[in-house]
Amino acid sequence: MDGEDPLPRRTAVALNAPPAGSPSGPSRRKDPVEALFRGATRSFAVLVLLLLGAILVTLFVDALPAFRAFGPSFFLSQEWDPVRDLYGALPAAYGTVVSSLIALLLAGPLGIGVAVFLSEMAPPWLSRPVGVAVEMLAAVPSIIYGMWGLFVLAPVLNRSLYAFLEERLGFLPLFAGPSLGIGMLTGGIILAIMILPFVASVSRDVFRLVPPLLKESAYGLGATRWEVISQVMIPYGRTGLVGAIFLGLGRALGETMAATFVIGNSHTLSASLLSPSNTIASTLANEFSEATSALHLSSLVALAFLLFLITTAILSLAKFLLWRMEKALGGPSR
Repeated sequence: MDGEDPLPRRTAVALNAPPAGSPSGPSRRKDPVEALFRGATRSFAVLVLLLLGAILVTLFVDALPAFRAFGPSFFLSQEWDPVRDLYGALPAAYGTVVSSLIALLLAGPLGIGVAVFLSEMAPPWLSRPVGVAVEMLAAVPSIIYGMWGLFVLAPVLNRSLYAFLEERLGFLPLFAGPSLGIGMLTGGIILAIMILPFVASVSRDVFRLVPPLLKESAYGLGATRWEVISQVMIPYGRTGLVGAIFLGLGRALGETMAATFVIGNSHTLSASLLSPSNTIASTLANEFSEATSALHLSSLVALAFLLFLITTAILSLAKFLLWRMEKALGGPSR
C-alpha cells in the first residue's frame, strides 16, 4: 500500500547497517590518528623505563671500582677517610633513613591534620589563604630552608627543646648530649617542614574527592564529625593518603641542601638524635667537587647507587603494603 515501508526494504537496510559498536565512516578516518596517539604514549612509557635503566646501569658501572676494592664491607663499614682512601657507606645510609623517618613521623600526621582542617572545618575565608600558604611552602628553595634552619631554628632548638631533652631524658641513648643545635633531629625537623606542603596538599585534594553523599549519609545516621573523618573519609581516601605520605618520604630521602646545612656533616654513627650526622645526599654535595682520587669518586657514585636502591626499596615496600591493604579491605588493587 501507498505510504507503507515494505518489510523487505527494512530488512535490507538493517542487514546493510554497520554492526553496533563498529566505527562509522568519520571514526574510520580517525584510526591513523588513534594509532599514532597510542604509539606515542606507549613510547613515552618505554622511554621512562629506558631512562631509569640507563641511570641505574651508569651508576653501577661507575661504582664498580669501589665495590671491587671494598666488597660488601663498603655497605657495613663506618670509616670514611679520603686521606687513606678508605670508605664506608653505613653512617651516610643510616643518617638518610633515620632523618627521613623523623620527617615522616612529624609531617605525616601534621599534614593529614592540616588537610582535614582545610577541607572539613575551616570556613572559606580561612581555608583559601591557608591553602595557598601551604602550597607556597613547596615553592621555597631548599637552600633557604637550610639557611633558616642553621641560623634561626637550630639555636632556638638548642636553647629550648634540646636543653630540656638533655636534662630530663639525657640518660636515654636517643637524647644523649652534648647538643650543638645541629644534628640528626634538626635535620629531620627541617625535612618535615619541607615535605609538609606535599603531604597536606595531596591529602586535601584526596579528602575533597570523597563523595558528599557518603558524608551526608553518615551524618544522617548520627555519626559525629570525628567518626565521619575516621570511618568514612580516611578509609575512602586511604590510597591517596598513603601516596601523599610516601611522596613526601621520597622528597625527604633525596633532599640535599637543607640537610647539608643543619645535619652536621659528620661521618660518625651515633644512636643520639642530638649528635651531628650525615646523609648520602649531603655527602655527595660536600665532597663530589673535591674528590681527587678515582676511588674516592667511585665511592661517591656508589653512595648514589645505594641511595637509588634505598629509594626503590622503600617505594616498593609502600606499594606492597598498599596492595595488601587493598586486598584485606576488598578494594581494587593497583
